[in-house]
Amino acid sequence: MRAMGKLMTIAVLAGASVAGAATTTKAAPATDAEIAAKLAREVRMYSRYTIWDNVKLRVNEGNVELLGEVSEPFKKEDLGRLAKGVRGVESVTNQLKVLPLSPHDDQLRIQVARAVYGHSALSRYGIGANPPIHIIVDNGRVTLEGVVNNEMEKQIAGMQASTAGLSFGPVVNNLRVENPARKS
Repeated sequence: MRAMGKLMTIAVLAGASVAGAATTTKAAPATDAEIAAKLAREVRMYSRYTIWDNVKLRVNEGNVELLGEVSEPFKKEDLGRLAKGVRGVESVTNQLKVLPLSPHDDQLRIQVARAVYGHSALSRYGIGANPPIHIIVDNGRVTLEGVVNNEMEKQIAGMQASTAGLSFGPVVNNLRVENPARKS
């Protein structure tokens, strides 16, 4: 089964996995799901992938689209090369946006990270090598990407980011909830 055009977000999910890869022989072509799973793992393992980056990918018949934002220009090129090296990839369209290099944005990133990961309900997310809440700052505008366990944590993260100060406009909270509340 192919993941035709399905957008798979790589938010460095703690304990979550993207589509599982089946065992294949060397001669067998890789499926889109296998390519997406391998590339998702490669991005998560990329040593310079941080909470300031948000990489999404789309795989369709072996053609990969890299989407999202990175905080340094060299990361865009590195991730493009990394994607080309995955078995089964036919082509790579690298649409990663390089966020502006700005001392103000850097300061805001740190303040938001301290506010979010410093809250007692969210501090456990900051323990891993690559925390699941990503903080994207683009010319003073803050967006939260990634995943949290429940709706309450999503709301807390949004409020904490909003109160960190220096943001130009409201915080966009794109956090996904892994275990949404069940309706009775």
